[in-house]
Amino acid sequence: MGKALADTYAAARRVFEEADDALGFAISRLCFEGPEDQLKLTENTQPALLTVSAAAFAVLKERGARPDLVAGHSLGEYSALVAAGSLEFTDAVRLVRQRGRYMQEAVSPGVGAMAAILKLPEGKLESILGQAAQGEVVSAANLNSPDQVVIAGHAAAVARAVELAKAAGARRAMLLPVSAPFHCALMVPAQQRLRADLDAALFRDLACPLVNNWQAREICSGSEAREGLYQQVPNPVRWVESIRHLASRGVTRFIEVGAGSVLTGLLRNIDASLAGMKFGEPGDWEKLGL
Repeated sequence: MGKALADTYAAARRVFEEADDALGFAISRLCFEGPEDQLKLTENTQPALLTVSAAAFAVLKERGARPDLVAGHSLGEYSALVAAGSLEFTDAVRLVRQRGRYMQEAVSPGVGAMAAILKLPEGKLESILGQAAQGEVVSAANLNSPDQVVIAGHAAAVARAVELAKAAGARRAMLLPVSAPFHCALMVPAQQRLRADLDAALFRDLACPLVNNWQAREICSGSEAREGLYQQVPNPVRWVESIRHLASRGVTRFIEVGAGSVLTGLLRNIDASLAGMKFGEPGDWEKLGL
């Protein structure tokens, strides 16, 4: 992950070097070589993904690409704030290392779970979550597209919700292989621990607006950026609303920066008229038309 970028572009290589220095270990080696079991630990996954995104953005910036607005899905909001000039990359990579650790430690293994629900008939979700809870936590975690919602909470409650969703006509409902139940009330202990780290970091006013996860609204100040990262931890990622807001502002070209193309796929499901492209590999540059 990210190796071809670092091999091809000096700007990307510098970002990996900065990450290694900031964290005190070779996150670059984990990205490039694994092992996969270590990379999958969320305290490593989060800084690794951020570093790849920041490295890809550094290449775009060097080549003259500038965003008019930015947004990021969950962890990606840190990348977006780096791109908007609010947060220094070295501060961001240290923050997400801690964020990942706090999230992992907030819930003991096996206590929590997440599941994806696809093509659930409209209007059914809230009643399903209410029936499934039975005194436990289960709630929407990622509102990814009109056809895809991810839920999170106590493992038994999530399992009940999966069965209820299938019975209610969902095309598919399945548990996800994740290490913790992100973006639900079980993450409040992680949120509380993250507060001191966020307060200690410098957040500048943004060079361009960001549409945040917590409220799906534009923010421009450093204080709003910090608060958004705090509030997003136990609250759902409002991705559909975020994309629709960007479209309402006249945005027609979206570039997914970093590893993979999950968000580009979600974009098509939210609004097929919007153009999504990705930049995470050297070969992607020619396709951007910039």
